[in-house]
Amino acid sequence: MTQHETVQTPPATRTVEGHLVPAPGTWQIDPGHTDLAFIGRHFMVTKVRGRFTDVQGSVTVAPDLSDSRVEVTIGMASIESGSSVRDDHLRSTDLFDVEQFPTATFISRQVDWRGTGGTVVGDLTIHGVTREVPLQVAFEGHVRDPWGGDRAVFSARTKINREDFDITWNVALEAGGLLVSKDVSIEINLETVLSTA
Repeated sequence: MTQHETVQTPPATRTVEGHLVPAPGTWQIDPGHTDLAFIGRHFMVTKVRGRFTDVQGSVTVAPDLSDSRVEVTIGMASIESGSSVRDDHLRSTDLFDVEQFPTATFISRQVDWRGTGGTVVGDLTIHGVTREVPLQVAFEGHVRDPWGGDRAVFSARTKINREDFDITWNVALEAGGLLVSKDVSIEINLETVLSTA
C-alpha cells in the first residue's frame, strides 16, 4: 500500500426498505453507556426504580434482520436503587438471592423486525427460572465516536411478573394490597460498538 492509499471502512449502517438500520456484524454492549432499569411499585403507589450496572453481551445483526440474535448477561449483584438498605434486601435470599443466582440472562429466539423496530422474543432467566419474554425494540441511531468506533443505540421495554421467576417475597398491607408490586416494567437503553475482530 502506498502512502496515498487509504483503507476503506465498511459502512456501519444500511438502508432496508427505506429505513436506516445497523450493518450486519457483531455489536458488543458497552456496559458503561448502557442503562438496564426496572420499575416496580412500593405500597402499590410509589414507583421505585433500580438499575443494573454490570451488563455484558452482544447484538449480532444478520443480513436478514429476522435472523439477528441478542445475548445478554446481567450481574445481579450490581443492582442500584438509590438505597443501600433496599439494595442489600434485593440481593438477599428474600428476592434475587445473588449468591445462588449471580447472573440473569436473555437469549433471543425469534426476531420480527419492521422498519426501525420490532419484537425480539427470547428466554429470560432470572433466579434460576427461564420464561419466554417479548421485548419491544427500537433502533435509536448510529454515531461514530472520536476514536473511530461505530456505535449503535437500541432501546427496549417489556413487563414481567416477578412471581413467574419464583421471586415471591411480599408483605400484606393492613388496608389491603401488597408492599411490593408483582408486575415489574423493564426499560433498556443499550449502546453497542461494532466489533472489528
